[in-house]
Amino acid sequence: MSQDRDPEVIAQMQAGSLDALGILYDRYNPMVYRTALAITGDQDAANDLLQDVFLRLFRFADRIDLERPLEPWLYRMTANLSYTWIKRNSRWVRSLEEISEWLVGTSRNTLYETVERRDDWDQVQRAVTKLPFSQRVVIVLYYLNDLSIEEIAEILEVPVGTVKSRLHYGRLALKKSLGLGRLADAERLPDLEFKSP
Repeated sequence: MSQDRDPEVIAQMQAGSLDALGILYDRYNPMVYRTALAITGDQDAANDLLQDVFLRLFRFADRIDLERPLEPWLYRMTANLSYTWIKRNSRWVRSLEEISEWLVGTSRNTLYETVERRDDWDQVQRAVTKLPFSQRVVIVLYYLNDLSIEEIAEILEVPVGTVKSRLHYGRLALKKSLGLGRLADAERLPDLEFKSP
């Protein structure tokens, strides 16, 4: 089954079909999991959030608009639940090591692909983890999930300009944290520059 059949499957789920929920889970769980993991930096939390997102999808199935794609709803729910988890735990997890495998093979030049040494990658992980939540979510959705500025704006229900601003300041914070303002560092990691929106 393809994603263009989502409305049919969602309609079955709205009628109470757990099999339909299973189909959607199989189709979207990698996307939800990697997003939750990248935002929280915690594998256990990502697993819990994955389950919670799909439980909520079933519980609130009647609110899903069959005319709209399901992915934005899932991203929004994942981001909201991740924020709640972070706030509840009152901390930022220090390592994103578990997501490095997810970053390999994405269609954009990811940080993992452009940083050649392990020490540099650890620095990038720590820098992303320290970003404010609003910037971190935009960075994750843009680079990890390969979403456009407009798609992120729709998911987060904010203006496009706000997404651009958060992406811009997130990049600046990452560059500063990584010390890329200095010429020697910029030459050492030339491909670490982020794509302009």
